[in-house]
Amino acid sequence: MYFIGLIIYLLALFVPFAGATSNYLFTAAVVLSGFHVIVEGVTETIKHTKEKRKFQPNVHLLMTLAVLGAMLIGNFDESALLILIFAGAHFLEEFAEEKSQKEITSLLQMNPTKARLLQADGSTKMVDVRKLTVGDQLKVLPGDQIATDGFIVEGHSTIDESSINGESIPKEKGKEEEVFASTINGQGTFTMEVSKDSSETVFAKILSVVEQSQSYLPKTATKIQKIEPIYVKSVLLIVPLFVLLMPVLLQWSWETSIYRGIVLLITASPCALAVSVVPATLSAISNLAKKGVLFKGGAYLTNLVDIKAVAFDKTGTLTQGQPVVTDSFYKEEAMKSSWQQIIVTMEKSANHPLAKAILAAYGQTSTVEMSVKNEIGQGIIGQYNGRNYRIGKPSLFQQVSPEMQEKQTNLLRQVKRWFTLVKMKKLWHLLHLWTEQTKKLQLQLRI
Repeated sequence: MYFIGLIIYLLALFVPFAGATSNYLFTAAVVLSGFHVIVEGVTETIKHTKEKRKFQPNVHLLMTLAVLGAMLIGNFDESALLILIFAGAHFLEEFAEEKSQKEITSLLQMNPTKARLLQADGSTKMVDVRKLTVGDQLKVLPGDQIATDGFIVEGHSTIDESSINGESIPKEKGKEEEVFASTINGQGTFTMEVSKDSSETVFAKILSVVEQSQSYLPKTATKIQKIEPIYVKSVLLIVPLFVLLMPVLLQWSWETSIYRGIVLLITASPCALAVSVVPATLSAISNLAKKGVLFKGGAYLTNLVDIKAVAFDKTGTLTQGQPVVTDSFYKEEAMKSSWQQIIVTMEKSANHPLAKAILAAYGQTSTVEMSVKNEIGQGIIGQYNGRNYRIGKPSLFQQVSPEMQEKQTNLLRQVKRWFTLVKMKKLWHLLHLWTEQTKKLQLQLRI
């Protein structure tokens, strides 16, 4: 109805009509665009007045009176414009609220609903997550969404925790390590023990923060909401006094006094002021939530004005979250080509996400015939020409030369990941990976 009224208003404004046709069109625009404003102004005032047993007008009633006043003095176009601005602001507010609710709904859909409960006989049974209790044991298969917070009691796997911490690279988890609801299990199978009720998980708390943020308004909006009823009552008191006193004090005619009193009422109408902050706040929170930025409420959003220093989360914020190979060190440079063939062959059989980065760097390298197997938490193991090879994180290996230890330490200071290739228990190759800075980073920080 709002948009129909807007079209009629524009039609009456720009198309010349004979006689009073334009006024009729402006009136139609007021009724169609401001119907809910007029109805809410009257019904809510009556309702709240009865409840509190004293006159409780609202800003909608004030706007309705201002619009009627504009019509009484013949300014039909102004009356239509007033209601379009006010009703339009309300439309934007409702649109922002609906959008916010959709974002919350999309987050809720990520919340796990079923769990694979381990029975006493070793079998499993699918149950509702809400029925789980602390101490229950769950079976988690490859690709499963972890149902609730807990810790691993048997097995190991790599887990995608991006829904919790934004990290694009899955994390290896083993016995006694904590796992979180809504995260996605990788290739391994493990048994976990429930440590929290489904309503107390980390992901549930994230959802709670997003939902609660809708009720935390910035200081400006809170002040406006507090002042609004006082302001409406003041205007409704001042305008009649103005009309009654001006003929006595300034010897105006009653016609002039009433006319100017109506002008005062129109001028005093809050129009978009009363609804200016809330839609903007809700839109900002909704848009930020969609992009992975959560604010506890509008009050915290407005605090950005006073910020003097900023601490950034690295992954996905200052970096793209996509690993790339940046450095490569060989114990014997002459063997570089051979090592790269072995690395590419082994990584093509890997299920670790860093394998993509390594293959992107050495993808043109030819492969060799060798047996390869993945051991979750232990890296990749291969056999070639009667010799054993392993690719994995440095903590898996003990025999590291001082030279390689120094390189590891230097690159650790740059927060770089590294993988190693070991031949016969000796470190031969050190491979470093890093996530590139986002292209917009410099520009964003300068702004």
